[in-house]
Amino acid sequence: MTQLTETINHTLKTTTIKTGKYLTFLLKKEEYGLGILKVKEIIGMIAITSIPKTPKFIKGVVNLRGKVIPVIDLRLKFDMESIDYSDRTCIIVVEIDSESGTVLIGIVVDAVSEVLNIKEEEIEETPTFGTKLDTDYILGMAKMEGRVKILLDIDKVLNADEIATLKKTK
Repeated sequence: MTQLTETINHTLKTTTIKTGKYLTFLLKKEEYGLGILKVKEIIGMIAITSIPKTPKFIKGVVNLRGKVIPVIDLRLKFDMESIDYSDRTCIIVVEIDSESGTVLIGIVVDAVSEVLNIKEEEIEETPTFGTKLDTDYILGMAKMEGRVKILLDIDKVLNADEIATLKKTK
């Protein structure tokens, strides 16, 4: 029975509907995309209250209309160098589905680009980089206008322990 379950789960994972609208944004000089249905809002940089004894990529929390929302810096989560925030830096508030329910988090990005409608034929599977690299958080690679945009599965960017840590910061 477990083999059947694994086969079904693999089939569901590989047949995830990837066609649709994506909010694209910049990190370093690369473009990334998030499914637009995961995006709740985009806000300019506001004061972030830091929380002690949290991983470096967890910047802290913000008060957004009376709601406390944890914020992560996606550059730091992806092991990129930290930069000073600019007037284009913003926070994308996204809804993450986890084992323990749904959670709103803010992700700091260098700049938001645009909303694109990406078709199935423009999306390729994530390349295999070897068995030691975890690329489950990458939904696919969109090939558009001679460039590649990395499509993220935002539900998988953070692991269960990291989400639990974020929930404790609220």
